[in-house]
Amino acid sequence: MTRQMRDDKRTPDHNERVTMHPTKGVFDTSRAEWRRADGVGVGSDAGDSSRIEIAFVDDLVGMRDSADPDGPVLVFTQAEWDAFVGGVTDGEFDL
Repeated sequence: MTRQMRDDKRTPDHNERVTMHPTKGVFDTSRAEWRRADGVGVGSDAGDSSRIEIAFVDDLVGMRDSADPDGPVLVFTQAEWDAFVGGVTDGEFDL
């Protein structure tokens, strides 16, 4: 893979967008079916533009800002995602 292809986040075999992670592997955004939870946002005046979206591809979980769907994607392993969801369920992040 050439440097330009890596910087462009494109693979040499196809022209699909992917997010590369050095230890977690490849999150293929072309296969992602993005889901958005109702009521997720920042502040009481948050509209659709401040919501996050989640997608599951193979054994990875991607998270992105719906206001910037072509922007960066945070990539989590299933174990990391399970730990996060468990923390939310247990109230670890309650303010």
